[in-house]
Amino acid sequence: MATHGARGRSGGRPTLEEVAARAGVGRGTVSRVINGSPRVSDATRAAVEAAVAELGYVPNTAARALAANRTDAIALVVPEPETRFFAEPYFSDMLKGVGAELAETEMQLLLIFAGSDRERRRLAQYLAAHRVDGVLLVSVHADDPLPDLLAQLEIPAVISGPRSAAETLTSVDSDNYGGARSAAEHLVSRGRTRIAHITGRLDVYGAQRRVDGYRDALRDAGHGVDERLIEPGDFTEEGGARAMQALLARCPDLDAVFAASDVTAAGARQVLREEGRRIPDDVALVGYDDSAIARHMEPPLTSVRQPIEEMGRRMLDLLLTEIADRRPAVSRGLERPQMVLQTELVTRASS
Repeated sequence: MATHGARGRSGGRPTLEEVAARAGVGRGTVSRVINGSPRVSDATRAAVEAAVAELGYVPNTAARALAANRTDAIALVVPEPETRFFAEPYFSDMLKGVGAELAETEMQLLLIFAGSDRERRRLAQYLAAHRVDGVLLVSVHADDPLPDLLAQLEIPAVISGPRSAAETLTSVDSDNYGGARSAAEHLVSRGRTRIAHITGRLDVYGAQRRVDGYRDALRDAGHGVDERLIEPGDFTEEGGARAMQALLARCPDLDAVFAASDVTAAGARQVLREEGRRIPDDVALVGYDDSAIARHMEPPLTSVRQPIEEMGRRMLDLLLTEIADRRPAVSRGLERPQMVLQTELVTRASS
């Protein structure tokens, strides 16, 4: 005779203890699996999931969250205007990575913009009420008060790239120095001698490290660094166009440009074309991110690939670990992980 819904030994709904007994593990291990903690082996996770399926166990999410003083929600905070978030592939790729990892848990993701002072004040009040279990913070600037606020509130947090070499929060980043160095070395190997750099926002540590990599590559190649060939940008297409105009006016003999992002490179390319400069014949062009923009540009853009989706996954994995431990690493006096993922130069026709 068919049954309608699984029953525990007591005849009611299956309990957490019965799932633990069926899986041959402790109650805490079952809880960690259900809560999506990464601190469980694959074999144990499989055993618990099999027991859950066999018994038809359905966790009481609301009761569990209330008992644990949790919200079962995390926030992805972007301290940038919404227009930049939707214009730059970096953010959508980061969100894709976070979303893919979060799909394996029962937690919800809140996307919060904090690009204006008013939005920041509202966010501060929201965080102070502890309405989320943790925060992923992307595109962090050196003077951003949000990371320190999160530490003060003892809210688990992971940021996409340190604010400085002395970062106190857990962070995940790509090798900005190595990526930029490989871009400049590539241009040198192509015989280019007047290599310009359009930077990102220099209050972002990652942008500073890209400048360092560019400088060191030129010095080590015996070219020296001409400061007139370095022009500040802001990672945007408009910023790339403005910087390219300034560079051409100041150094019309330049023969290569390394842009701090593919979006910036797109702006530079437009100006080069308007000025009658052929790519790569007259000016070689290299971007950063290896986004869809690079692949679809004409000519296709050489770019430094950084594993943005993987960065998002790693950020969430580290955040879930801190949430499972209930307090951020900084509050426990532990060394904060500073994860750096490798980059790769993808060569195309623009250089």
